[in-house]
Amino acid sequence: MITIRQAEQDEVELIREQRIKAYEEHAKHIPKEHWEALKSAISSDADDQEGVELFVAVEKEQIIGSVALFPAKSDAYTGLVDMLDYPEIRMLAVAPQARNKGAAKALINECIRRTKQSGLPYIGLHTADFMKAAMQLYEHMGFLRMPQHDFEPANDGIIVKAYRLPIE
Repeated sequence: MITIRQAEQDEVELIREQRIKAYEEHAKHIPKEHWEALKSAISSDADDQEGVELFVAVEKEQIIGSVALFPAKSDAYTGLVDMLDYPEIRMLAVAPQARNKGAAKALINECIRRTKQSGLPYIGLHTADFMKAAMQLYEHMGFLRMPQHDFEPANDGIIVKAYRLPIE
C-alpha cells in the first residue's frame, strides 16, 4: 500500500538523487545540454523556496516517489515563466522499480487536494513531449493544455508545455 506524506528535511537529498534516477531514462532522447539543464533543475534547491510543499510516496517504509507543489505566484521556473495565479506541480518522480503502482497519481491527487483546500480554482504543471508516460497521465487526469505558458528553456527546440486543471 502506498501512502503520501510531507517529506522530512533529512530526506531531501535522497529525494533529489531519486529524481535524477527517475529522469535518467530521458537523457537518451534529448540533447546532452538539455539533459544537463534538466538534471540541474531537478537536483537544485528550488524546492527550498518559501511555501513549497514536498510530498513523498512511501511503500513498505521506503520512499518510492516525490513531488514538489509550488504555491501560486512563485517563481517555480526561475524566470522562464510568468508567475502564475495557481499552484504548480513540479519534479514529479517515481523510482523506476516502483512504477505502475499508482504512486504518481497519488502524489498528484495530494497536490490537487491541497489546492482545493486552499480555495484556488486551478493547479498547473509543465512537461515535455519526451515525457510520454507523464503526459498521458496528466491528460487522463483532466489537465488541459495552456500553450500561452509554454517555454523553451534550452533554446534547442524542446518546448516545455503548460497544463492546467480546474479544481472542482
